[in-house]
Amino acid sequence: MRYNILTLALLAAAACNPVREKTDTTNYDVIKEKCFVLREHPIRADSTVNARRDSIVSFLEANNYTARYIRKDSLMFRRENGLQVEIVLPAPADAWESGTIIVFDPQKNPLFVNLHKGTSQVKQYISGK
Repeated sequence: MRYNILTLALLAAAACNPVREKTDTTNYDVIKEKCFVLREHPIRADSTVNARRDSIVSFLEANNYTARYIRKDSLMFRRENGLQVEIVLPAPADAWESGTIIVFDPQKNPLFVNLHKGTSQVKQYISGK
């Protein structure tokens, strides 16, 4: 198959196009800002789950992260560099999963907080270490 110079130039330009196709975000909660997300439904759990969740939420708020309640089971996180991360949350199997917290910073990958570990993982994420 023979290509002329114009065809090759058009193919090269199309391959180097920095504009990405936009994903249809109708079924997603789109996140672009520094925040953390919580499930919309309140946790009906024992006091241990609630205490751990509350301490992590307080720590994040003290470090200028805003709370955002998710309404859908699918999230679209857009990083500052243009990359998109799609996250689909399964239905919670227990109280610990109902307390799910995901931390977002447009310059970093999302952090899925493990409530069993407390604030130490969040401190590490915020400090960048």
